[in-house]
Amino acid sequence: MSILETLFSVAGKTAVVTGGAKGVGAMISRTLVEAGADVLIVGRGEEAGRTFAAGLEGPGKATFLAHDLGTVAGVEAATADIAARVPALNILVNNAGLFSAGAIEDASADQWDRELGLNLRAPFFLAQALLPQLKAASAPGDPARIISIGSIGALWGRSSNGAYAYGASKAAIHQLTRMMASDLTAQGITVNAIAPGFFPSDMTDGFFAAVPGLKDQVVASIPAGRLGSAEDVGGSVLFLASRAGAYVSGTVLPVEGALWQA
Repeated sequence: MSILETLFSVAGKTAVVTGGAKGVGAMISRTLVEAGADVLIVGRGEEAGRTFAAGLEGPGKATFLAHDLGTVAGVEAATADIAARVPALNILVNNAGLFSAGAIEDASADQWDRELGLNLRAPFFLAQALLPQLKAASAPGDPARIISIGSIGALWGRSSNGAYAYGASKAAIHQLTRMMASDLTAQGITVNAIAPGFFPSDMTDGFFAAVPGLKDQVVASIPAGRLGSAEDVGGSVLFLASRAGAYVSGTVLPVEGALWQA
């Protein structure tokens, strides 16, 4: 094996990707399978999810698990299902999320509860329940990994057309990442977050469709001159999940083409 293959290899590792059959989650699932990891994809749309998982090709394999992580009962069912299938879990990717935006006058408590439940509560309690499996996978020099998907919307001080609950929940994910890293790194589990900018997904498609011409405006504002790709977010996950990222913990990695950074 070359040094590059050793540094960035996830071959033979087990992974969970929540919301892993659509959008950014699908990009991550596909990358991990193609890199040789066995991936449990957790999501709600059972028929579409199973079809997506069956279509992935690579040294690794994908299995779809139908669970609603927006409820406490759904998280408990998902973690029990995962624990029964994998005694040791190398990589947990908390990607499942819900987005809404609108005028401040139209915000509702129910929508806030739904978004914070899926975007914030679920990642924490998934990690909590799966600690035994994560610790079982940890080895000297090769810790288990928790990688949560935050957002550029949690980095800048903009409402993003009124995405209040979304931005607040993603900012909380960034802080939760740092707090969990302070406790879990010494236990052999690194905890990091990725803050994506604009990537092709159902979420951004709806966002762009709501405002004619918005997509062109957004792309023009990105110094890199394009939306993100599967290679961009998938490569970031491979870095954090492989030997190359074993000494990185408690960080929030912006992947946004210098839209916020520059």
